[in-house]
Amino acid sequence: MKRLLNLFKNKYFLVTVAFLVWMTFFDRNDLFSQYQYHHQVAKLKQERDFYQKETAKVHQDLDELTSNKEKLEKFAREKYLMKKDNEDVFVIGKEKKQD
Repeated sequence: MKRLLNLFKNKYFLVTVAFLVWMTFFDRNDLFSQYQYHHQVAKLKQERDFYQKETAKVHQDLDELTSNKEKLEKFAREKYLMKKDNEDVFVIGKEKKQD
């Protein structure tokens, strides 16, 4: 018991405990903030990877469309409903279920 009492009287121990409490709970970069920052960084990395994949896919589609006339025609017909002069276009879509 006396050893514990001497430990609490030690100014270096008190300063160290006060510093640890301050850094853990009250500082701008406390543990909770670091945890949130870590999750935010992980989320942003996932978004970055998704957009990099989408960009690569769009570049590949662009290369195919600029190099192949048949792909360009198919793309224009499917996405923009373009047609030739003597054709009719019928758009068939699925109905959305209403709750």
